[in-house]
Amino acid sequence: MSDRRPPGGRVLRICSRWLYSVSCSAQNIDMHTYSSGNSVLLLRNGAEYFPALVTAIESALHSIYLEAYIFADDSSGRVVADALVAAAERGVEVRVVVDGFGTKHYLSKRIRETMLRAGIWLVLYRADVWPMTWRLARLRRLHRKLAIIDGRVAFVGGINIIDDMNTPGHTPPRVDFAVRVEGPILSPIVAAAHRLWRVLRVVNLDRRSMPPLDLAPRFDGDGVTTAKFLVRDNFRYRRHIERAYLAAIRSAKEDVTIACAYFFPGIRFRHELVAAVARGVRVTLLLQGHVEYAWLRHASKALYGQLLRGGVRIVEYEASFLHAKVAVVDGRWATVGSSNIDPFSLLLAREANVFVRGAAFASQLQAALANLELQGGRLVDASGWWRRSLGLRALDWIAYGFLRGVIGLIGARGARW
Repeated sequence: MSDRRPPGGRVLRICSRWLYSVSCSAQNIDMHTYSSGNSVLLLRNGAEYFPALVTAIESALHSIYLEAYIFADDSSGRVVADALVAAAERGVEVRVVVDGFGTKHYLSKRIRETMLRAGIWLVLYRADVWPMTWRLARLRRLHRKLAIIDGRVAFVGGINIIDDMNTPGHTPPRVDFAVRVEGPILSPIVAAAHRLWRVLRVVNLDRRSMPPLDLAPRFDGDGVTTAKFLVRDNFRYRRHIERAYLAAIRSAKEDVTIACAYFFPGIRFRHELVAAVARGVRVTLLLQGHVEYAWLRHASKALYGQLLRGGVRIVEYEASFLHAKVAVVDGRWATVGSSNIDPFSLLLAREANVFVRGAAFASQLQAALANLELQGGRLVDASGWWRRSLGLRALDWIAYGFLRGVIGLIGARGARW
């Protein structure tokens, strides 16, 4: 397991980008197209996600591919790790890719060694995160959460391999969503896994040659749901997830509900939310009431004024840790994935979302969000917002200026923030 920067790293980075672009074209996967005949099951929190994931792993016959930002050594992480090890020991090819920074303080030596002994390919994505190796590229993390079993079923969402009750600095449990999918949507999901694995094979310096990934989508198309899979990366698909959000908001006629753990949208995104309200659309933002990143928290609050003045409803979820990244529009369009509405997700990280067209799924997700608002939400009072102390308002705008400066430093070219 290695992700060290090799000599001549710049040449390898250029080669990996070229390889990535070629693989995108060669596979001819249209990331813009919805496919019908899918089965999409909504999974609420780890309580529903991990049993479904483990059941799929236990049924695997040929291959398991898993990506995560965090893989923790806790009760849920050990259950998943044990299932992966058991699969590898019965001859299933198991590949696990975890982010080198996100999982740094969570993935224990014991779990790593147990996986490696079982023959699991465990790869760290961008492991060199220390200050002496600081580069802009270090901010480009693997934030998506993805699992593919035998090419016949996949899991996509915002849930890391970490227990719902493991919420350092937050009140448990963690609130999040994922989907279990089958059908034609497996084709772009499998293609995304192949593209990343090819890049890792180019830049990885493990003495053993990383074998190629041999996944093939298998589906029968018996589902009834129309859906598509989109990624965000730093190569070909930089703006796809954001554009899908904006297109849905622009087309909204009745209501828009967005639940997001980290919210710091750009000018265009804020404008579309306010414009939707002006058309008579009810727009609700369900945001985290207690964010661990103080600067982002205050910077986000600096944007509340514009949104509240434009008629956007802002509800802060205070009952526990809201980690969701989902949205519903007009009860007919919905998305579940890993992408927040912030610079990290929209400008830097690798993300993945499933987008669904269908009243049945959308109404199910809408009901879950309405319940969260009812049980733990606090509506931000627009009139009271302007009566906050001068000190708090100043702190918000200082944080906003600081974060905008950071965005400028990381080179957010072409993005209006």
